[in-house]
Amino acid sequence: MAIEEKSGPVEEKIAPARGKLGVMVVGLGAVATTMIAGVEAVRRGLAKPIGSLTQMGTIRLGKRTDNTSPLIRDFVPLARLDDIVFTGWDIFEDNVYESAAHAAVLDKETLAKLKPHLEAIKPLPAVFDQFYVKRLNGTYVKKGKSKRELADQLIEDIRAFKKTVDRVVMIWAGSTEIFLEPSAVHQSVENFEKGLLANDPGIAPSQIYAYAALKEGVPFANGAPNLTVDIPAMVCLSKKNAAPICGKDFKTGQTFMKTVLAPAFKARMLGVQGWFSTNILGNRDGEVLDDPESFKTKEESKLGSLEYIFQPELYPDLYKNLYHKIRINYYPPRGDEKEAWDNIDIFGWLGYPMQVKVNFLCRDSILAAPIALDLVLFLDLAKRTPDLRSLGIQEWLSFYLKSPQTAEGLYPEHDLFIQSMKLKNTLRHIMGHDLITHLGLDYYD
Repeated sequence: MAIEEKSGPVEEKIAPARGKLGVMVVGLGAVATTMIAGVEAVRRGLAKPIGSLTQMGTIRLGKRTDNTSPLIRDFVPLARLDDIVFTGWDIFEDNVYESAAHAAVLDKETLAKLKPHLEAIKPLPAVFDQFYVKRLNGTYVKKGKSKRELADQLIEDIRAFKKTVDRVVMIWAGSTEIFLEPSAVHQSVENFEKGLLANDPGIAPSQIYAYAALKEGVPFANGAPNLTVDIPAMVCLSKKNAAPICGKDFKTGQTFMKTVLAPAFKARMLGVQGWFSTNILGNRDGEVLDDPESFKTKEESKLGSLEYIFQPELYPDLYKNLYHKIRINYYPPRGDEKEAWDNIDIFGWLGYPMQVKVNFLCRDSILAAPIALDLVLFLDLAKRTPDLRSLGIQEWLSFYLKSPQTAEGLYPEHDLFIQSMKLKNTLRHIMGHDLITHLGLDYYD
């Protein structure tokens, strides 16, 4: 059912999602092929889009007594799954079917039903440098004398794809790069463009993709913890060219659980003395993270959530001395079926100790695929929304990310429930509906 937009703070109308939405995916590996195959399965009636808020989630409008909770996809003008067209880049020449079979996330029977559709999606040669991902050896890569030439080749790819669709969004589903600190080359667009010409080592491939996308006005989502759009140069390009960005690193397994459990401990004023997290993972992501430099990038992303949720400066008696340790171990027999263990040492009334143990046997790409889909659809919505498109950073999408991006000087919200409220209130706002505060006092007047 269609929900009419009400009069409210929105001055201009959101542009409708007419025509085809082109999705350019960087890295056609386990996550990307699981998303693409999943979309194909859903639009052919072979499966349900479980895990996707855009496809299965509802949004409450008005009072609880109004009993009005439409599907989000009926409330805001999202692109339809039937209108999505996929393409992408990869460092290997395998088509999406071959790559999905190699990743072994989805069963052979499902892939066989989708084979003709997946085989038709062949990758473009990628921008790759083994210096930034030590454990991979790309064989299907672009050549150029400078990083500027490589960026220009990506821009040509984007422009060619734009001729076949109506709108474009780009998403990074590639590997975790080595840990990089922001430097002078990242501080302005001018510096960055000089760095491209000079082959500055501070510019990793993910940044080249982001630069090409944002220069072309294409929204960009980063599914890995790389230093990519979270630099002043990219924020500037995002605002200037109305190309929304939102942060980095899909919030899938262990960090997802942390952003659920930590707010519960804090809400009850229970202290936490230590939080030990370890993972075993056997897919290509696990292999890449077996390199210490790439692991450092992932570790920084995973460590941040507890610090922001617990706010130890406000609650020193409960969280000041928290010891937080994370381990990721490459274990090939496990494949994409990651196992995450958490040992949490908490304490309660009068300081008495207790423990919580979590053993999450998850499927990494199964959790990541609907996140990638939702980010693509919501970034496309943001691009068509006057209230959002020129903001640059879309903080309301922090719900999906381990490392949400915010305005300079503003700490990020990591609490999953605050993030969910922020996301849904943003949708209410752009559609001219009242925000939900959950105050509830007017029911008792």
